[in-house]
Amino acid sequence: MTTLDLTTARSLGGAPLLGVLLDVDGTLLDSNDAHAEAWVRALRDSGRDTAFAHARRLIGMGGDKVLPELTGLEEDSAEGKRIEKRRKDIFQRELLPTLRPFRETRALVERMRADGLTLVVASSSDRETLDGLLERAGVGDLMDAVTSSSDVDASKPDPDVVHAAIRKSGHPAAALVMVGDTPYDVAAATQAGVPLIALRSGGWHDGDLAGAAEIYDDPADLLASYGRSMLGRASAGR
Repeated sequence: MTTLDLTTARSLGGAPLLGVLLDVDGTLLDSNDAHAEAWVRALRDSGRDTAFAHARRLIGMGGDKVLPELTGLEEDSAEGKRIEKRRKDIFQRELLPTLRPFRETRALVERMRADGLTLVVASSSDRETLDGLLERAGVGDLMDAVTSSSDVDASKPDPDVVHAAIRKSGHPAAALVMVGDTPYDVAAATQAGVPLIALRSGGWHDGDLAGAAEIYDDPADLLASYGRSMLGRASAGR
């Protein structure tokens, strides 16, 4: 675990912690590689060769940003729509059924819920895909509200999804913490004024996650360190 004491102290020194905003891909569910594979395969079907590593570095953004980065096409163009439809079909039909949650994902979410924290999903996936992801993660029944790219105009690293999740939580940003796994989560949360706990389970290194208040290996590591984390310390002081 890595802690940035200044950020942590700021988040715990103001309003009490009342809720947690949760990313899903790479945070609760081991799905980032599958998303990258779906992009590579969909682009190959359209006659475009894309390196897996290139696509993988973009996972965590929504399709509105990934598609232009990989192809130069806009999401609402005719070709862009065809590629996106193919990507989504590959992911949902072939890859989603194979995905598994990270260790102790449900136990971690149950612990936060037992502490009385409001739990809101803040994801760059569209709502249909997100519902499938939450089912595979085994935590959909534990969430108080869900925010997806379908609710906003711009996906991460723009802060729109986080702002929408804040509104759905019913709490001010100062009373919330976000849990995510990519630099795009860090950027979106920071812009929205919410401290972020980062997990390495999404495949990013600590340097990529600079700006996170705390960094843990995965949900199991955060659960094992819960009492020493922002979540545990803040809940203990409520």
